[in-house]
Amino acid sequence: MDVKKALKYMVISTLGFACMNATVKYLKDVNSYQIVFFRSLGSLFFTFGFLLKNKIPIIGKHNGLLIARSVVGATSMLLFFMSVKYLSIGTAVSLRYTAPIFAAIMAVFLLRERVKPLQWLFFIVSFIGVIVLKGLDSHINSYGLILVLIAAVLSGLVYIIISKIGKREHPAVIVNYFMVTATILGGVLSIGNWVTPKATEWPFLFSLGIFGYIGQIYMTKAFQSASTNIVAPLKYIEVVFTATIGVMLFQEVYTIWNLLGIALIIGGLVLNVWYKSKYIK
Repeated sequence: MDVKKALKYMVISTLGFACMNATVKYLKDVNSYQIVFFRSLGSLFFTFGFLLKNKIPIIGKHNGLLIARSVVGATSMLLFFMSVKYLSIGTAVSLRYTAPIFAAIMAVFLLRERVKPLQWLFFIVSFIGVIVLKGLDSHINSYGLILVLIAAVLSGLVYIIISKIGKREHPAVIVNYFMVTATILGGVLSIGNWVTPKATEWPFLFSLGIFGYIGQIYMTKAFQSASTNIVAPLKYIEVVFTATIGVMLFQEVYTIWNLLGIALIIGGLVLNVWYKSKYIK
C-alpha cells in the first residue's frame, strides 16, 4: 500500500475532473447535448485504444446490464452538465455527490442490503446540507437544483447496476459502453439543437474528453495504490478544486450558507465512507 502515491494520483484525478467541470461552465453558449457528445467522443479515443491494445473484447457478456448502466449514466451526465449552467460549479459538484445516499436507499430495496443506523445519521447530515443550500441561500436556482438532484439519483442507480455487474465485466468495457451510448445520445439530441461553436470554443470542447479520461484513469490508479477507506474520502477534493476555479475564473460567489451546506454534504458522506471502511466488513 502506497499512501503517498495514492494521494498524488487522486489529486491529479480530482484536478482533471475539476478542469472538466470548469470547461463545461465556460462553454455556457454551447448546448449541453453537444457537450455530452464531445466529452464522450473524446474519451472513446482512449477507451477503444485501451481495449484494442490489450486485446480485450469490445462486446461484453451482459449486454442488458451494460446498456442499462450506459443509458442511466449518460442521462445523469447530461442533467449534471445542464445544471452547471444554472448553479455555481462547486455547488453543483457537491450536490451531485449525494449519489451514494440515493444508492444506499435503492440498495435496501433492490439488493436487500442493510444500512446501519449510524449511516442513516450521516446521510441525514448530508441532506441537511442540501436543505441549507436551498432553504437558506436565495441564490440557488431551483431549476438547476432539480436537475442536479435527478442526476444524483440516476448516478446512484448507476452504482446499483455496476454492483449487479460485479467483476463479470472488465472495467474498460463498462466505461466504453457508457461512452458509446453517451456519444450516440448527445449526437442525436444535438441534431435539432446544434449551435456552431466559436473558434475559441473548439479547443475546450475537445479537451473535455481528455480531462475526463485523466480524471478516470488516475482515480483508478489511486484505488489500486491504497485501501478504499483512505482513497475514497479524497474524491471530495474535487469540490475544493472546482469551487476555487469557480471563484478565480468565473467570479462565483459562495455565501456562508453555500459553504455550510457544502460542508455538511461532504462531511456526512466522508463520515459514511470512514464508518463503512472501519466497522462494516
